[in-house]
Amino acid sequence: MPNPTRSPAQLRNMFGSNLRILAKNYPSISELSRRLGINRTQFNRYLSGESFPRPDVLERICTFFDVDARVLLEPVEGLLNKGQVLSGPVLTDFASKGVTNLPEDTFPSGFYRFSRRSFVDGDQFVIGLVYVFRSGEYTYLKGYEAREAMLQQGLPVSAPSREFRGYVSRQEDGVSITITRRNSTTCSFNYLARVASFENNFWIGYVARTVRESLGSARVTRMVYEHLNGDRRAIMSTARSAGLIPESALMPFHHRLLQVDEPFR
Repeated sequence: MPNPTRSPAQLRNMFGSNLRILAKNYPSISELSRRLGINRTQFNRYLSGESFPRPDVLERICTFFDVDARVLLEPVEGLLNKGQVLSGPVLTDFASKGVTNLPEDTFPSGFYRFSRRSFVDGDQFVIGLVYVFRSGEYTYLKGYEAREAMLQQGLPVSAPSREFRGYVSRQEDGVSITITRRNSTTCSFNYLARVASFENNFWIGYVARTVRESLGSARVTRMVYEHLNGDRRAIMSTARSAGLIPESALMPFHHRLLQVDEPFR
C-alpha cells in the first residue's frame, strides 16, 4: 500500500524513477519527449525527480505508457505486471515469447472451421466455427460450444453458457491454444501444426479436455482447423451447420486428416 507520509520530494523521486523505467525502451529521450509533446528540458526535470507534471500532462503520459496515476505512488513494475500471468516476472523467460507477437503468417487472424470427434458421442463429429483475432501483442480465439453437445450433458444452452475463449501461443512446430469457458468452468488444450494443402490453410493436431478419466468417453482426440480466409459464404455456411454430424457428413479433406479409423496415439 502507498505510504501516506511520504514527502513531496519522495513522491517526485518515485515518479522520476518510474518514468526512467518506462522510458528505457525508447532509444532517444528527445524522440520520446517529442512524441509526448513535452519540452525536453521539462521532461528531464520529471526524470530527475525535480518536478511533477500538470494533471493534463500526467494524463498524456499515463495514456501513452498505458499506466494509471498510481505511477506517482507505486513502483511501476507492479503496475505493469498486474494481471499479466504469462508475461509477468515469474514466467517471462519461459512463456512470454510464445504468447506475444505471434506472426500472422504462422497463424492468421480470421474465421476457422474446425472438426473433431465428439467427446459426448463417439459415433458423431463436431463441426464448429471460431474467430482468431489480435489485441495488442496477444492472439486470442473465441467461439461457441455446439448446442446439441451441451444438451446431451444437461448443461444450459444460452449464448453466455456456450461461449468459450482462449489465447494462442507459438510452439516449435505449430501453435497451442488454451481455451476456457466462462468462469473457468472447463478448460481444453489444443495443439495444431500446419499441413500441406492447396491454399496452405489447414492445421491438424489434437484437443485434450480437463476432465477425469472415464471408460465411456475420450479425453483426447484429433482436430482439424481450416482457415476460411474471409470466404463469407463458407463462414455463414459453417455457422448455420455447426453442431453434431455423422462421419458421412465430414468434408473430404477433414475426413482424411482426422484419420477416423486410426486410434489416436
